[in-house]
Amino acid sequence: MSSIEIQRSLELLKKDWEIDPLIQDFILGKTSEVSDYTVKIKDVVFHIPYLTKEKKYILWKCYWPDCHNCCNRQGRLPLTSDDLIQIGTGLKYQKISDFIKNETLIATHEEPTPSGGLSIMTNVNLKRKEDETEADDGTHITCRFLDAEGACGIHPGRPGVCYLYPFSTWAQNDKGRARVHATFQFTGDCPGFYLDESLDSMKEILEEYSSTIYDYNMKSGITLKDGFGSLSMN
Repeated sequence: MSSIEIQRSLELLKKDWEIDPLIQDFILGKTSEVSDYTVKIKDVVFHIPYLTKEKKYILWKCYWPDCHNCCNRQGRLPLTSDDLIQIGTGLKYQKISDFIKNETLIATHEEPTPSGGLSIMTNVNLKRKEDETEADDGTHITCRFLDAEGACGIHPGRPGVCYLYPFSTWAQNDKGRARVHATFQFTGDCPGFYLDESLDSMKEILEEYSSTIYDYNMKSGITLKDGFGSLSMN
């Protein structure tokens, strides 16, 4: 997302939620004194932003059902092979090929890598609206499976990326073994980010997400990043 899009998202967010000015500046890239604090939980290395001047971590908690922006402002929904089978079956498709033809969109986009470069990603995405086109890919769209109360119409069989939110994940090839990493997505859409001097308030969440993130990466090759070698996880 561009800085202009993120700024617009933050302005929309601030209509309903109070956002810490320090977090807003960080999301907009106006904070220079930031370090990448890493903590390994189970098989996942989490990258947590640390504001060195304030001596505080940027952490996260979910405000659902008061907020469902993650479903209301979806950018794209890439699917793993397991997603294709699970969602296709849930939507009563007898053939996965028919599900892919009718309910998904294949699109290519650029995504930043941890090293600062760009990776070309081609994904099979679940359509967020019935007439979605490749031009819609990456734009904010309310997911068609979101009901009036903010609940998911295909839960618990929703895409793995929905379970991961707000984390972005990737796998590193470390001497033939998968080294899974995760960090936050800062799109300006989520009100759940806060500052704390300790990681203690988020340890339970990190423990819970570590298994989900690891399992997801073992089932999918879409999160591989340029510069980290080749690793098959399908």
